[in-house]
Parts: sequence; C-alpha cells; structure tokens
Amino acid sequence: MTKNLLATISNPSDLRKLSSEQLPQLAKELRAFIIDIVATKEGHLGASLGVVELTIALHYLFDTPNDLLVWDVGHQAYGHKILTGRKDVFHTNRQQHGVSGFPKRNESEFDAFGVGHSSTSISAALGMAIASNLKGETEKHHIAVIGDASIASGMAFEALNHAGVSNANLLIILNDNAIGIDPSVGALKEYLTKVKTDKTLAKNNIIRALNFDYSGPIDGHNIDKLSAELQRLKRKKGPKFLHIVTTKGKGLQKAEEDQVRYHSPGKFDKVSGEIFPKSEENQPAKYQDVFGDTLVELAAKNKNIVAITPAMLTGSSLNVMMQTFPDRTFDVGIAEQHAVTLAAGLATQKMIPFCVIYSTFLQRAYDQVIHDVALQKLPVIFCIDRAGLVGRDGATHHGVFDIAYLNCIPNLIICAPRNEVELRNILYTAQLGLVQPIAIRYPRGKGSIIDWKQPFSSIEIGTGTCLQEGSEIAVLSIGSISNNITKAIEITGQSACIGHYDMRFVKPLDEHLLHTIFKKFEMVITVEDGTVKGGFGTTVLAFASTHHYKNTIKVLGVPDQFVEHGDTLELQQEIGLDPLSLSKEFIKHLS
Repeated sequence: MTKNLLATISNPSDLRKLSSEQLPQLAKELRAFIIDIVATKEGHLGASLGVVELTIALHYLFDTPNDLLVWDVGHQAYGHKILTGRKDVFHTNRQQHGVSGFPKRNESEFDAFGVGHSSTSISAALGMAIASNLKGETEKHHIAVIGDASIASGMAFEALNHAGVSNANLLIILNDNAIGIDPSVGALKEYLTKVKTDKTLAKNNIIRALNFDYSGPIDGHNIDKLSAELQRLKRKKGPKFLHIVTTKGKGLQKAEEDQVRYHSPGKFDKVSGEIFPKSEENQPAKYQDVFGDTLVELAAKNKNIVAITPAMLTGSSLNVMMQTFPDRTFDVGIAEQHAVTLAAGLATQKMIPFCVIYSTFLQRAYDQVIHDVALQKLPVIFCIDRAGLVGRDGATHHGVFDIAYLNCIPNLIICAPRNEVELRNILYTAQLGLVQPIAIRYPRGKGSIIDWKQPFSSIEIGTGTCLQEGSEIAVLSIGSISNNITKAIEITGQSACIGHYDMRFVKPLDEHLLHTIFKKFEMVITVEDGTVKGGFGTTVLAFASTHHYKNTIKVLGVPDQFVEHGDTLELQQEIGLDPLSLSKEFIKHLS
C-alpha cells in the first residue's frame, strides 16, 4: 500500500525530507485534500488547484519562511496553508474564528504579506528585497507569485518599472492560466497568449525589455521541469521573471471545464465535481441580479447608457449587459482607477456611465472619484456592490468603509436603497438626467422581495421615508440593514413605541424629515452596516449639532476595528447588528 505522504508533512521542513521522485504523488494527495475540504466547507477552489505543483516546488526548494514568499490576491494559497502548519485546522477555512481564506501575517510566519486585493505582490516583495539588501542579507530570496489578470493592473506595472532598475534579489512568477474570476481581457492578455507559441516573442519580449532575466513559458504542472528552472533561477542575482502556464481547476474535470463557476463554487460532490443545487423556488433574487436585469431593461430604452466594470463582470451580473449590449459594456480588467476615469471621459460626452465596482475595490480608485469625477461634477453612476459585511472573505473584502470615505467628497450623492424595489427605482432615477455623480450602495446576497420587478417610479433625491410611526424612540437606518431593524422592532413586542425611518440618502440628508424627527423624539438611534467613524450616524450627529438639538443620539454600526471572516449573521451578532441584539438595544431605551 502506498504511503500517504501528506500525512507526514506538518511544515516545509518535513516536505524537504522527501525525494524529488515523491513530489508528483504529493501533488495528487494535496489536490485531493483541497477538493475534499472545499467540497463541504466552500471556498476558492480553482485557483488553488492550479498551483499545486508550484506551491510544492517553492516550499521544497526555497528556505521558507526565511526566504519570503508573497502570493498575489491569495485565492490560490490553500495548498500553501496546508503545507505550512495549518493542515489539521484547514477544515475551519473561512469559518468564524478559523483560518482566513487569504494569507495573513498574524496567522503564520509563512504568510510574508497579508493579501486579498490584487496586484500588490511585486511591490511588497520588492520592498522586502530592498530591505534585505540594506541589512546585508544578500542571500535571501524574495518571491512574488502573480496571475495574468493581476499583472495587467497599473500597480503591478509600477512595481515592474521600479524592480527592473533595482539590484533586488527578486523572483516574479507569472501564473498564466488566462483567467482571473472571469477570463482575462486586454492587449497584455493577447500578448501573453502569443508568447506561448511564438518563439521570437519569448526571446524579445516586454519583460526582458524591462531588464528582467526572463524564462519560460514552461508547463507549471510538470514538477520536474519547474523544479529545474527554479533551481537555476535561485543561483542568479537580480530581478528574475519566470512565466509558467497552468490550468485553473487542474485535477477536477468540472473545474477545468467551467473555470468561472468553479472559482468559488459553493458545495459540490468531491468525486464527480457536480455542484449541489440550491433551492431557488420562491426565493428572492440576489441584489446583483436585480441590478443586472434592471440595467439591461433601462439600456434597452436609453441608448446612451454604458457600463464599465474592473474584472467583476459575472460577480456584478454585468454579464447579462455584455451579452445583450456588448458594444456598450466594458470589462477593463483589474484596473479600478482606469474604470473610474474612463467613466468620467464617457460622461463628458453625454453618455450615461454605470461604473460597477465592489465597495472594497472602489477604495483603490479614490483619487479618481475625487479629481476626475466629483471635482468636475460629472454624472457618473457608481453602483457599489458588496456594500456592508460580506461574510467569509473577511477583512479584506468587507464593504464597510464606502459611506465614510465618500461622505466627505463634494458634489457626490450617496444613496443606499433598503430593498430590491428601491434599488430598481434609484437606478431608474439616476439615468433620467442627473447633473452630478451618484453612488448607489447595495449588499451581497439575496434580498427579501419575490415580486421585485415592478413598474419604475422615480425617487426624489435627498428624501427619506417613515416606515413606522412611534411614540418614544426613533430609529434611523440607511440601506438593507433596515430589514434587521424591522425584525428587531417585532421582537421587542413594543412596536407602537418605536418609530422607524429609512433615510435612503446619506448625502444629501433629508433635513426636513430630520427636523420632524428631532422635534418629536427625545431618543434617536442611527443604524448602519458601515463604519461608525465618519459614517451615516456621524452625519446625523453633525446635523443635530448644527441645529442645536439636545436630543440623546446613539450611533450603531461597524465599530472602529477590522471585522474578521465568518457567516454574515455571525458577524452581525459579534458587533451587535443582528435583529436580536438590536431589539435588546431598543428595549434599553424604552421607558
């Protein structure tokens, strides 16, 4: 009976005791282990399966953690985690209080750099390499593993530009599988495709022109060839670049055949690869699908509508727009800054650009939102998906900062619809001829209304609404957290005492409604699924101060800390935003 090699490995020092002939067997076992866990616990599957041989080779040949290994994004780091002391707890991956789905410095000394957003690996590894030179640690190796989608980002180009004129002992490994979450796009992707078959390009390519010792492309699943090339590169000083070609989802046929769906497939059969169906009967739609379907409906009637996304085509449901209006839909790759300024350029020519970006990624284009859009008062419509807590992706992906970081920008409208119908109506309103930009934030996951596709109705900008009259305390909410408040009020059993107001807009505030509230209620509670620092509640406090109100105001939201990973309800319970916690808070303030 063949010995199980993975069972003998707790860390890379154990791995290095194996013979090179045993590594292909270990690769099979590691793939099977990843598939077995992710099939039941969920997570990012395809990317980790694609780099199994590379992961083994790097930890086998380099002296990690003394040699520093940085994974770009971190979707592909499951094998790395399993080989570096977390095999026995890997079943807790992405669970509350379990291991993170991404590399994290305070989780392991083998995680040289915390990641989650793309295109940071080269800059980080270069910084480490420069530090080693300054400290006289010239034998230390610094490795950045980056994908073909991530390397097309502006930040990666900035780092390549710097690294090419340095004497840093830096090895960049391009994991080229022609896909990020959706298929990679752009001229660089086309160039990399040509390099694989055109030998003249391999000798005379962009990377060599930037002063890197370039080698490849080589088969990233041939562990013998991969190891031999890594051994050669170990002996060379200065900036080096290894181009490997891999298959995302390698080792699970279904994942190889449908790489988009198996990026993060949910639960599936570990043998067949079949994804277990979820009951969709009489289920509300996802907010992203409400957005995607509504935009197509609007674009069919308004030829000036265009849509832009930075590599989030499927995740934001813009794929429907791409299929219906391909000439008016632009996936610009992992390039958030470009996406925003491209939208601004379109707006100058009377087009109506919907710029669709996850909340956590809009942070990467902050300067462009201010200078290129808001300063010029260009009517770009920012559709901010994944706002609020997003669950198991954790601290790098929670969309809890957008209200605060957008709130201070002049000329910008900020709206958070409480449900699918409101989202539909604010999208309709935004394309009717606004003369300034608007940010519309909505959460990840399903809504609460089955029959959401109702006739359009415009919303007056800067107006809130009373959802429930009350006599003792007023609860002011913004966005879909409104549903938790409704449930919380029901739990108290004292609904007649609690007024509930959906303010809809953080900016401009409905001051007329606020004056009515502050004159009627002594106690005002604000609730938001964003950070309390600089958020909606802070804005209400500023209103009260400006108008000399002395009411008692309680601000509830995401505390001034990074919230980790876990089920969304678990995280709400942790910070007091679930219905039961909110009900207890309301009861405390009832006489």
